[in-house]
Amino acid sequence: MNEIWFESTGTRLFAVEDGAGPAVVVMLHGGMASHVASLPLVAPLIPRFRVVTPDVRGNGRSRDGSPLTFDRLADDVAALLDHLGVERAVIGGVSGGAGVALRCALRHRERTAGLVLVKPVHGGEELGYTAAQKQTFAGMDAVAGRALDEGVQVLRPLYANLPPEIREKALAMIEGFDAASVVATSHFIASGAQPFTTAADLEAISLPTLLVRGDDPLHPAEVSDLYARHLPQCRTAPASTADVAAEIAAFCEAIDPASRP
Repeated sequence: MNEIWFESTGTRLFAVEDGAGPAVVVMLHGGMASHVASLPLVAPLIPRFRVVTPDVRGNGRSRDGSPLTFDRLADDVAALLDHLGVERAVIGGVSGGAGVALRCALRHRERTAGLVLVKPVHGGEELGYTAAQKQTFAGMDAVAGRALDEGVQVLRPLYANLPPEIREKALAMIEGFDAASVVATSHFIASGAQPFTTAADLEAISLPTLLVRGDDPLHPAEVSDLYARHLPQCRTAPASTADVAAEIAAFCEAIDPASRP
């Protein structure tokens, strides 16, 4: 895979790309992760599309310990497209990355050819986090906040209950994390910041959209319900979907990102 370094608001950020062609798909991982987490979802597209998986600012090799905002993260995606010389792309995200993708669709509509939202977390300012989300994210923040004094290894217990095949990848990612970035990302997640305000914002996104529903405490069904009701061109896949990558591939194959205005 080709490694990419690009600048956004004076910070050096990292991504990887593979594939070729005029059509581009950008896939964003969730918080406290790296491109390693999002790449498997779009790897099947590599034979036809140019696939780009960034390390979101404050994660992986995109190190930044300063405060994060959804506008800043969305602008990073636009800066990435500028660096690649790409006018528009299908922009997607999984978990917290879905929030960044959604903000991109609102803030950089002209750069977004389609939207992929996999197990979204954010219900908007009107709904906010659920009680379970607040409790979990506050607990994560309490642990991650120790990283500056104790190192990034304090995160290891947070991944202890993941399935073995996912847990090993997660633990390997930790080794490359930066303590200040971990703290900034954790604070951002726990703050309750949202990528949109009300359902009216969702209704304004007139883009082809694939929603892979969530149905667990961190990715609540009510968030997916809100998206399904209010995103005008939303195609929905159930939370039980066994092959999410295949759903994303079929969605991207059905639209032509290079030709959309």
